Amino acid sequence: MKWRNETWETDHVQAPLLVDADGDLVRPWITWFIDTATKVITGTAVTPGSPSRASVLAALRAAVLRTDPYGPAGGVPERVRMDRGKDFLSTTVITAFGILGTTVVDLPPYSPHLKGTVENLNRSADRMLFAALPGCTVTPAPARRSARPARSAAPPLSFRDFTAEVLAWVNWWNTEHRPAALDGRTPVEAWQADPTPLTDIPAADLWSLTLEDDGRPRTLISHGVRFRNRDYVGAWMTGQAGRTVRVRYMPHHDHEIEVWDPGGRHLGTAHLADAATPEQLEALRQSRTDRARRLRTEAKAAEKLRRQRFAAATAPEAPQRLGTVTAIEASRELASSEHTDLAALALPDPIPPSPPPADWNTPTALRATAPPDTTTPPTDLTAEDEPPSAQPPRSTP
Repeated sequence: MKWRNETWETDHVQAPLLVDADGDLVRPWITWFIDTATKVITGTAVTPGSPSRASVLAALRAAVLRTDPYGPAGGVPERVRMDRGKDFLSTTVITAFGILGTTVVDLPPYSPHLKGTVENLNRSADRMLFAALPGCTVTPAPARRSARPARSAAPPLSFRDFTAEVLAWVNWWNTEHRPAALDGRTPVEAWQADPTPLTDIPAADLWSLTLEDDGRPRTLISHGVRFRNRDYVGAWMTGQAGRTVRVRYMPHHDHEIEVWDPGGRHLGTAHLADAATPEQLEALRQSRTDRARRLRTEAKAAEKLRRQRFAAATAPEAPQRLGTVTAIEASRELASSEHTDLAALALPDPIPPSPPPADWNTPTALRATAPPDTTTPPTDLTAEDEPPSAQPPRSTP
């Protein structure tokens, strides 16, 4: 027999369509948690582009909280089933579940049948949600190329509109959809009919539990706190220079951090100092895009040149390489590659090391090869070895 919050399942699913995220066309991902007993979706997070452990933490907060705008389903689950994705098995996520007292069930690879509830949710989203949105590509392949329908000219959804569509569909799933396993009830009705007690976590406490810890003490200085070679400042830091603090943060949200004292009390939020302007960020993104495009073009051309072809043989014989080049072409390509090899461009040390002093305890191997030190005058000269100027004058008869 199953009961609510006995087992949750979680997964990422990618939407088969492009959305406009601040001028970039990306395929969004959805991260959600679903209760296996009542089929209610407890938490959802939408990420433009590839998800991360921050996506899992955001969905977990939405799943556990039962206050507005979340709920009514939620609370702390007894265990969570997940696949071996690195986002779900990250140290931050596993630590958060450990603090909540939730057992993490790490399923073996290639076993989607062991988390069938969330896999069925993913398939349902493909058929019920994504297929109705403009630009969706989940359609059967036509039998003939000539019969392929014309591509839709509808503009892509904005990320805001796509997120609204996803949350509206989640609300429909929880309050109107009636899965066959629930005997005609909606997931929320099945949830509310279950008398199993719930464990709730205050929003402030849950927020602090899902932050990643920096792991070492830092000191407040005159221009804020130093974190990852950046300065973060906050108005509350005035007059507290020299204080020891700890830094906690949401993964990948490097525009701000949370500062705590060593005893675990939250001091305040610190924001990145001297942040780049939107114009600078746009120019930087464009520069990175151009560089990535240029490197891809160079890599593609290099791979094409590296490809080796052999002649087909009809009798036992040695392989024959195809694709000859002239001596001038080979010299030109070798010369161009030398200018890109940093190791070849590095200059040798122009100053040779000096020999070790005579009073050093030098290993025998080095002592044998070291050049003699001619800078130190000998100290064991005899009278016969002394220069004439140093000998006493002889008396004449």
